[in-house]
This record gives sequence, structure tokens and C-alpha cells, in this order.
Amino acid sequence: MRTNKRTIDSMNFWSGILFGLGAVAFLDEAIFHQLLHWHHFYDLSTTSVGLISDGLFHAFSWFATVGSLFMVAYLRKQKAWKKRRWFGSYMLGAGVFNLYDGIIQHKIMRIHQIRYNVETFYYDLIWNVLAAALIIIGLVVIRKAKKAERVSEGQVAT
Repeated sequence: MRTNKRTIDSMNFWSGILFGLGAVAFLDEAIFHQLLHWHHFYDLSTTSVGLISDGLFHAFSWFATVGSLFMVAYLRKQKAWKKRRWFGSYMLGAGVFNLYDGIIQHKIMRIHQIRYNVETFYYDLIWNVLAAALIIIGLVVIRKAKKAERVSEGQVAT
């Protein structure tokens, strides 16, 4: 099966995005939900519902991560895995997940907070600044990777 350049580029991008979403969701769930007991994915009901929501959230993170790794395996088999572009997409996916979580889930939907019974301003600030930094880093790495790919293909003079 022959895969065109646009499909390869898209798979490199989306596998990185999915891996970033899945990996950060897994870390969030493992650290803040399980180890620290700061919150559940859904805190607007009983503890049992919160635990079920954590399980579904955990499953989502693993499906995203495993799905992305199948895409990477395919790309590697085709000798088309673009590591820098993928890493940039990974950072972008991680940042987008954290920013979505910090703004949409924490502040707009209010389905959970980072932590309860404390002043959350600094927690929220650090969470969202870190998310924005990951997004910026991801976009910069993707841009540089694309430029390097064009240079190596002879499309742009150095």
C-alpha cells in the first residue's frame, strides 16, 4: 500500500496529538485523581460517580495513547515517522489538553477544580501558563521541523 505525503504528514501530526492528549490525561488522572486525591473527573455528584468518571477518563487516555502508538508503528514500518514533527505535535496535544481542562472543565463547566478547600488562583495560573507554554513549544517545534523537512527535500534554499 502506497501512502501519499499529505497522509503521512497528517498521521505524524495526529499520532503526536493523540499521544500528547493521552499521556497528559494519564498523568493527570494518576497524579491528581489517584495519588493526591485532589479531585475526580466529575465532582458534581457522589464519590461513586466520581470514581466511575475517573475510570472512563483513564480508559480514554489509554485508547488515545495506544491508538497513537499503532499509528507510529505504521509510520515506522513505512519509514515515514518524522520524529521532530511528531514531538512538536505531542507537545501541542499535551498543552491543548491542559488548557482545555484548565479553562473549560475547571472554570466554565466547573465539573471539577484542581484542588478544593484552598485558594485556587495560583494552581490555575500555573496550570494554564504551563499549558500555554506547551502549546507554544509544540507550535515552534512543528514549524522548525516542517522548515527542516523542506530544506532537506530541496524545496527551500538554506
